[in-house]
Amino acid sequence: MTNRPLLTSLTAGAALALAAATPAQAQSAAKPAAEPTVAAPVAAADPLVTAFALLETGSIADAIEQLYGIKTYMSHQMRPVQQEKMAGRAVTVFFKKEENKDGSAAIGGMINVLDTAPAGSVFVLGMEDGLDYGAIGGMMTTTMKSRGLAGAISGGGLRDLGQIRKLGFPVWGASIVPSTTVGHYRFAGSNIPVSVGGVTVNAGDIIVADADGIVVVPADKAAAILPKAQENDFVEHATLPYIEKYKSLKKAVDTFGRI
Repeated sequence: MTNRPLLTSLTAGAALALAAATPAQAQSAAKPAAEPTVAAPVAAADPLVTAFALLETGSIADAIEQLYGIKTYMSHQMRPVQQEKMAGRAVTVFFKKEENKDGSAAIGGMINVLDTAPAGSVFVLGMEDGLDYGAIGGMMTTTMKSRGLAGAISGGGLRDLGQIRKLGFPVWGASIVPSTTVGHYRFAGSNIPVSVGGVTVNAGDIIVADADGIVVVPADKAAAILPKAQENDFVEHATLPYIEKYKSLKKAVDTFGRI
């Protein structure tokens, strides 16, 4: 046995040290240094996200409709893998339907987005005709959880539900299907407006989701929406013990002015 190939890659001093080392030490010295772990960027505190996270989606959806007369909650079709609350700023990606033979390279832009998304954000994937394609699965979910994202939403399908449940990470989708997007889709942009669940989502919008569904709070209106949403939430929770006390829905509605 000869060490010549190994020695040619070492400096003379390192070669002498290696020659004098024990076999275990030599083996350790010959190994390349491990790649450093890249930490996810730390998200700065976001008071608006923190405040909206305390509210129920119904209170927020009502506030937006009361103030602006618009619907920004996603379709009933959007369901969670498990009932987990989530709130965060949207990071968006769009997939264009296109049969191809480029493998994962066709969606490489999405991979780069996941590897750079800030902690605390919500990954939102819009896609064309995506109900029969599993757009978010175990590998993507593992990446997002390890990077500290708040959650994920797929405008298409989900797969690897067993892995997602094991991770305990909030993921929502429009369908459940065992197929892949590889070979069928191409990355077509990030942090651009995408349509998911019948609602347009812009990068930076605040996403709030709970057992009742998903609400998109437009970033440019969030500060104005918050007080009304907080008022709705307060009244809702104040009404419940009132109904229990007087055993009358009518009396509660007459007193609090809402149902």
